[in-house]
Amino acid sequence: MGFVGDQVESIRSVQVRQVLAQIISLGMIVTSALIIWKGLMVATGSESPVVVVLSGSMEPGFKRGDILFLRMSKQPIRTGEIVVFNVDVHERQESGEVDILTKGDNNFGDDRLLYAHGQNWLQQHHIMGRAVGFLPYVGWVTIVMTEQPIIKYLLIGALGLLVITSKD
Repeated sequence: MGFVGDQVESIRSVQVRQVLAQIISLGMIVTSALIIWKGLMVATGSESPVVVVLSGSMEPGFKRGDILFLRMSKQPIRTGEIVVFNVDVHERQESGEVDILTKGDNNFGDDRLLYAHGQNWLQQHHIMGRAVGFLPYVGWVTIVMTEQPIIKYLLIGALGLLVITSKD
């Protein structure tokens, strides 16, 4: 009958109980991943404990596609520290906080063009974390799936087909 015919026949033979078991297993995997992520957030004090370097602005220290591990603390940011920031679009309030200006190692100028419109400085609350470690090249998976969404959809489709046709 061929490969496609065998797969269609396999899908037809799936029982409701087996489908429910697979859905529950998938739910447990997703729930476990979320629990691990929330645990990392609590342990590191960072809203995003793991980030991917998306541009070449941090070279030569970190290359595009490297994964950075972040940790946040209440200590003031020091010159030369590697930080990851998140810019929200809010009017600047005088808070007595120290102003922070960032610059990528591979950039000619500072990062003010990346800040919110009209924002010239960052404050402590904009900092998501300090880099405490990295894993080279592993983040390329994320970059490829973001820049080439068809690959992401093909992968999701293939995994879905695998789940549907797999038998315990």
